[in-house]
Order: sequence, then structure tokens, then C-alpha cells
Amino acid sequence: MNVEDETKLDYALRGKAWKVYWLLLKSGRPMSVREVQRALHFSSPSVAQHHLEQLRELGLVQKQNIGGHYFLVSQVKIGVLRHFVKLGRLLFPRYFFYAVFSTTFYIVYLLVLMQSFTRAFYARARISVH
Repeated sequence: MNVEDETKLDYALRGKAWKVYWLLLKSGRPMSVREVQRALHFSSPSVAQHHLEQLRELGLVQKQNIGGHYFLVSQVKIGVLRHFVKLGRLLFPRYFFYAVFSTTFYIVYLLVLMQSFTRAFYARARISVH
């Protein structure tokens, strides 16, 4: 995706259209117009229909022939989405994995360090008693 397309999508995905896209991305499943309307508390199904059609024109969603549900066909990394990673149906902040790794490493380091201090303390205590 070039800069011009990214700018166009960034401009188009604002307000309620962004909320609809985010809902479809988070749910990970096809959704009907009514489901989108209820989930986002839109005043009527026509508002949800309008924004779903807007996303369809951008090439981000498609409409199923049977049932009329909309589903994501393309994921874009614009705006706040640049800072998230999708694993299955879950969205994680990009730095979540670094935080888990560094926290785990730090805890293990402290446990090993405390264990060696404890051994050294008891070794000195035995020597001073004798």
C-alpha cells in the first residue's frame, strides 16, 4: 500500500466507519447489519448499512450472497492499528510480548539472585557459628 492509498484510507476510516471496522476486526466473524447496529448503539440499521457499504467500497469488507452478512477481507495498519498484532481472534498491543518477556526474565533473574544471596548468607552463618 502506497502513501496515497494509506492517506485515503486514513481519511475514510474516521468516526462511525472506524467503529464498524474495529468491531468487525475484533469479532473475527461475519456480522449482519442489525448486529452492527446493536453492538455500536446506532440509531437505526440504515446507519450501520451506510458505513458497512462505505467499507465495502473501500475494499475492506465483502457482503455474503446468502444471509447478507459482512466480513473483513482486508486488514489495514493505519492509525492506532499500527500498534496492535492480531493472533487469531485476539488483538494484542505490539509491545505486549516484549513486556511479558522482559518481566519474566526479570523475575527469573531476581529468583536466581535471591537464591544465591540466601545460600551465601547461610554459608557465612554456619562459618561464624563454628
